[in-house]
Amino acid sequence: MSNQITLQVNGETRSCPSQTPLPDLLQHLGFNPRLVAVEYNGEILHRQFWQDTQVQQGDRLEIVTIVGGG
Repeated sequence: MSNQITLQVNGETRSCPSQTPLPDLLQHLGFNPRLVAVEYNGEILHRQFWQDTQVQQGDRLEIVTIVGGG
């Protein structure tokens, strides 16, 4: 029995273990959690809630990387 779930990340289907905390998922996908903003199922998810958020089957995430420049 697999404990993998599928979710949408930036429009692409991805899989990860169930019960994965959001910061762990971000690192697994290669994002620096300090340099991104996350929209979780259509709502901006404030950083203070990331650690308590475990991704679920069918979740939709949009992850935007913060880029400096001038």
